[in-house]
Amino acid sequence: MKRFDSGTLIPGSTWRAEADSEAEVVRRAVENLKNFHGETIVRPDMIERIKERIVDVDDNETRH
Repeated sequence: MKRFDSGTLIPGSTWRAEADSEAEVVRRAVENLKNFHGETIVRPDMIERIKERIVDVDDNETRH
Protein backbone atom coordinates (compact mmCIF):
# COMPACT_ATOMS: atom_id res chain seq x y z
CA MET A 1 0.00 0.00 0.00
CA LYS A 2 1.22 3.50 -0.86
CA ARG A 3 0.33 6.70 1.01
CA PHE A 4 0.70 10.42 0.47
CA ASP A 5 0.02 12.71 3.42
CA SER A 6 -0.53 16.23 2.11
CA GLY A 7 0.77 17.70 5.36
CA THR A 8 4.26 16.63 4.26
CA LEU A 9 3.95 19.14 1.41
CA ILE A 10 1.45 21.69 2.70
CA PRO A 11 1.89 22.47 6.42
CA GLY A 12 -1.34 22.04 8.35
CA SER A 13 -3.07 19.99 5.66
CA THR A 14 -4.59 16.71 6.83
CA TRP A 15 -5.76 15.20 3.52
CA ARG A 16 -4.37 11.76 2.66
CA ALA A 17 -4.40 9.45 -0.35
CA GLU A 18 -3.87 5.70 -0.14
CA ALA A 19 -3.80 3.18 -2.95
CA ASP A 20 -2.03 0.05 -4.10
CA SER A 21 0.08 1.91 -6.68
CA GLU A 22 2.07 5.13 -6.75
CA ALA A 23 0.30 6.12 -9.97
CA GLU A 24 -3.11 5.91 -8.29
CA VAL A 25 -1.93 7.93 -5.29
CA VAL A 26 -0.63 10.64 -7.64
CA ARG A 27 -3.89 10.61 -9.62
CA ARG A 28 -5.90 11.07 -6.43
CA ALA A 29 -3.62 13.86 -5.23
CA VAL A 30 -3.91 15.70 -8.55
CA GLU A 31 -7.68 15.24 -8.50
CA ASN A 32 -7.76 16.73 -5.00
CA LEU A 33 -5.69 19.72 -6.10
CA LYS A 34 -8.06 20.38 -8.98
CA ASN A 35 -11.38 19.74 -7.25
CA PHE A 36 -10.75 21.19 -3.80
CA HIS A 37 -8.00 23.74 -4.31
CA GLY A 38 -9.05 25.14 -7.68
CA GLU A 39 -5.86 24.26 -9.49
CA THR A 40 -6.43 24.10 -13.22
CA ILE A 41 -2.86 23.12 -14.11
CA VAL A 42 -0.70 20.86 -11.97
CA ARG A 43 2.90 21.44 -12.96
CA PRO A 44 5.33 18.54 -13.36
CA ASP A 45 7.42 19.81 -10.42
CA MET A 46 4.38 19.52 -8.13
CA ILE A 47 3.85 15.94 -9.28
CA GLU A 48 7.51 15.21 -8.51
CA ARG A 49 7.11 16.72 -5.02
CA ILE A 50 4.11 14.48 -4.43
CA LYS A 51 6.01 11.40 -5.64
CA GLU A 52 8.95 12.21 -3.35
CA ARG A 53 6.60 12.10 -0.36
CA ILE A 54 4.80 8.83 -1.12
CA VAL A 55 5.64 6.15 1.40
CA ASP A 56 5.01 2.44 1.66
CA VAL A 57 2.72 1.50 4.51
CA ASP A 58 1.76 -1.80 6.04
CA ASP A 59 -1.91 -2.65 5.54
CA ASN A 60 -2.23 -2.69 9.34
CA GLU A 61 -1.28 1.03 9.41
CA THR A 62 -4.05 2.08 7.05
CA ARG A 63 -7.58 3.21 7.80
CA HIS A 64 -7.18 3.89 11.53
